[in-house]
This record gives sequence, structure tokens and C-alpha cells, in this order.
Amino acid sequence: MLTNFAEKRVEYRKPLDVLMNKYVGDEPFMVRSADISTTGIYLHKLIEPDLPEGSMVSLEFQLPGTEEVIWARGAVMRESRRWGTEGTGIWFTIIPDAYKKMIEEFVFSEQSQVAA
Repeated sequence: MLTNFAEKRVEYRKPLDVLMNKYVGDEPFMVRSADISTTGIYLHKLIEPDLPEGSMVSLEFQLPGTEEVIWARGAVMRESRRWGTEGTGIWFTIIPDAYKKMIEEFVFSEQSQVAA
């Protein structure tokens, strides 16, 4: 169910505008990220199906300036409307420590963070 966007994150997040793969089961969907924190990511919906809260998805993406492909598993926390588009908040549930560290370094690398 779509809700008006009310920010619920408690972590700092950083804008992240990259195309990435979101797997629903075995089916890949291209999505565009909006922002990322050390605990999750917000994705603009393009053509993927609506998913109920708690649904598990797999993610494949690269952070700007890196060549490493990050693989993560996450749970749908909410679907919402933000900046006039539908989106999905994903909470990372399975992510290797090396990728967590890369995300943490990216999120805290500059002052261009968005406060929670």
C-alpha cells in the first residue's frame, strides 16, 4: 500500500542516483536509487510489481567511483510516494561486511548527507 512519504529512517542517508538491479525471486528489474544509508536504500519504482512489506529482494549495484559490484539482500519496509514518484524503502538484511564498509565509507565521505 502506498502511503504519503513520512521519513522513518533514523540513519543518515546520502543521495545516490544510480541504475541497479533488483531481483524479485529470480526475475531482475532495473530500478533507480534515490538515497542510501548504512542500513538500507530507497528505490524509485520503474516497472517492477508492488510487493507487500516484508517481501525479500536481492540487489546488485555499484557505488559511484568504484568498480566493485555490491550484492545485498533486503526486506521491503514500505512503499511510498516521494518527489511525485512511487518508491520502495529496502532494509539490508544480508550484506557481506566488506560491502557494509564500502557503503559506510560512501555515506560518510562528504557533507552532502540528508539528515534523518
